[in-house]
Amino acid sequence: MGKVFGTDGIRGKANTYPMTPEMALRVGKAVALYFQKKNSREKHRIVIGKDTRLSGYMLETALTSGIVSMGVDTFLVGPMPTPAISHLTKSMNCDAGIVISASHNPSEDNGIKIFDTQGFKLDEKAEAEIEAMVLSEELNSSASPHSIGKAYRIDDAKGRYIEFAKNSAGNIPLSGLKVVLDCANGAAYHIAPDVFSELGAETTVLNDKPDGYNINKDCGALHPEVIQEAVKKQKADIGIALDGDADRVIVCDEKGNIVDGDAIMAIFASDLLKKGKLASKTIVATVMSNIGLEKAMGKLGIKIIRAQVGDKYVIDELRKGNFELGGEQSGHIIFREYSSTGDGIVCALQVARIIKETGRPLSSLAAIMEKFPQILVNIEVKEKRPFEKMPAVKKAMEEAETELGKNGRILVRYSGTENKARVMVEAKDKKTVERIAEKIASEIRREVGK
Repeated sequence: MGKVFGTDGIRGKANTYPMTPEMALRVGKAVALYFQKKNSREKHRIVIGKDTRLSGYMLETALTSGIVSMGVDTFLVGPMPTPAISHLTKSMNCDAGIVISASHNPSEDNGIKIFDTQGFKLDEKAEAEIEAMVLSEELNSSASPHSIGKAYRIDDAKGRYIEFAKNSAGNIPLSGLKVVLDCANGAAYHIAPDVFSELGAETTVLNDKPDGYNINKDCGALHPEVIQEAVKKQKADIGIALDGDADRVIVCDEKGNIVDGDAIMAIFASDLLKKGKLASKTIVATVMSNIGLEKAMGKLGIKIIRAQVGDKYVIDELRKGNFELGGEQSGHIIFREYSSTGDGIVCALQVARIIKETGRPLSSLAAIMEKFPQILVNIEVKEKRPFEKMPAVKKAMEEAETELGKNGRILVRYSGTENKARVMVEAKDKKTVERIAEKIASEIRREVGK
């Protein structure tokens, strides 16, 4: 057995290491043992949710078997958004929460994400401890026959989360608002439509019929063209596209123009600032966020802290600085007042709330930020050699930084999950962006390309 955890929990092809029932059983036992040692309470319990992938049944059963074999109870809530599990972990006073999902990946993939008692994703130290248990002989012991845990099906979990989500937007009436909602045939298929319809929005729902295989398939946040077309056809006020586990969202305005995570953060930051609720006048973005966000926030006197790519790194910075708002260009947005992880439904509701409160169309709100032309080039590599150890690559990067100055930005990094180098360039001129990106990418291909 090799390494188990990656950059965002455990992930892989279903029924292939590490996403096998045998490994899920061991992970369940290890998670149960870890939290038994960590939390002193009479009875331990872990909530488990999943998205709509067929392999979720297999992994849910195996995880549950492992957990109860260690004397820990499980609360099974079925298909549920990742942020809902984070919320339920706290509200049901559980030791931990587990989500079986590969987020925006295709249906043949799956994954396991773990939340701690406060609903935060486990840090790398905790993951390393659990991984060591999974790979050790320590798991050979189990609870006595009289101490085996129980598995409970929680039927009202959906309603609990719906009420939480509506409350996050003050239960604002959305009557008169026309919404197109793409559920990505994922975990929110039976939840997001109810949230918006209960608040009175006129909602057109797309891709809410999962069959175990169609999650994220030509729909959802990965394919915003679906909502763009539907919004124009329906003459809607907003289009909302969730991903498979509904922890992120992409929206489009009434004209069918995409409003990504950066623009959403700019809208939220401005709203919070006006209400005196933007802690330290600071937001947390990532190294991938557009320089246009930085310039828009600068005009408002708002500081940006840039974290590594990944919502858990954004959350780390939010917690360290006690800041209120953070997120990623990809649509993971975190309001610390409401959530301890990205929440696509809560985010979409906040956008809808601001449209209703201001009486302004989304296109007008999104104009707060001018997005700089940005290009991302992915290069398959045979090894991840440090860029500074490759003179030609280093020189190309230095020349680019000198040319762009304060009117552009480059970011060159290796993927955390694939054998790829990523070259991102931003500037005011699209041709300059393309030329610089290709120059750096060609040097990387020459040095370490496949």
